[in-house]
Amino acid sequence: MLRPCRWDPCISHRADEVDKFIADYFGSGGKNVLFIAGAGFDPRSTAVMARLTKTAATISGLLMQENRPRPAQNLVVRATNNTTAMTSLLKTFEVVPIEIFGVDGAVVGGRNAVTVVNRQSFDNITDVVVDTSALSVGTSFPLIRYLVERIERGKGPPNLHLFVAHDPTLDAAIQSVGSDAPGYVHGFRGGSTLDGSAGAAKLWLPQLASGRRATLGRLHDFVAPHDTCPILPFPASNPRLGDELAEDYLTELEIGWSVDARNIVYAAEDDPLDLYRTILRLDDLRRPVFEEVGGSLLVLSPVGSKVMALGALLAALERDLPVAYLESIGYDLDASVSQASESPHLVHVWLEGDAYPQPRPPLLSERTAIR
Repeated sequence: MLRPCRWDPCISHRADEVDKFIADYFGSGGKNVLFIAGAGFDPRSTAVMARLTKTAATISGLLMQENRPRPAQNLVVRATNNTTAMTSLLKTFEVVPIEIFGVDGAVVGGRNAVTVVNRQSFDNITDVVVDTSALSVGTSFPLIRYLVERIERGKGPPNLHLFVAHDPTLDAAIQSVGSDAPGYVHGFRGGSTLDGSAGAAKLWLPQLASGRRATLGRLHDFVAPHDTCPILPFPASNPRLGDELAEDYLTELEIGWSVDARNIVYAAEDDPLDLYRTILRLDDLRRPVFEEVGGSLLVLSPVGSKVMALGALLAALERDLPVAYLESIGYDLDASVSQASESPHLVHVWLEGDAYPQPRPPLLSERTAIR
């Protein structure tokens, strides 16, 4: 028997629909918004805020600066310019540095982000908006989970919205330098470390992305899956992107990961709900098959597209799935890339709130709420 899905149906918008939703919903008056976003070098940093601040909503900003060791000077300049542009649009804001690595080299960004959000006051806040456009997976996933579980416990805020500015060309242009220590995103260990899951049939679902072969190679060794189902974008803005990625990863697919061509997963590049539903279907299909022989465990690795990462996030939240991730110690972006993304494809997901009837299908992750 298939389980009811928490975000199916789900209220979401894409492209021009997002602009209309922002104008209609946030422009209707009476909205007191806490806007959480990254104040980094990413050219998409200001896209969502620029639209929200044109509405009648009262907006206070919580801008997170992800700090990594020895950042490139040109990226520091870009981040400073983006921060200045964002704060100039806000009357009330706080710019908070988020140290991604501890003094011992441990990844602490997600825990630090949750600590910052936990000390915020949500009194009189009607909506929290999280813009993941310039936030890493290691930072955005834990803070979003914290907010979802806070709402589930009846502590507010009333509404939670996720936005992302999608630009696959820019995603490919941003070169990531991975650390040497793969691990699980804070709050997203799922059943991966439980004794009861030791004998589970482990299926790894890595999102393939350009320039991430070394990262995914380390993650494969870390996860040590029994089977691998790579995720390719289709349909995509570049119709040949899936074929190009499959060619780039040919060695891994045929030799390193031993992937059967029938096990490749396709998901729409610009719709997070497509990947979300696909992951849940896989989970539902595998559980009865492996129930008598140790169970089934899906492990996600969202790399590359931020929109598809949102789909993985929804599935991980609902089913308490582990998210294996290799945090970046640095980035590189060619100086020829524009300071601001000219025409990003915006995506909005209304994650929690007044739009949904109660009670809602429960989150399996409630039993492992992060602190």
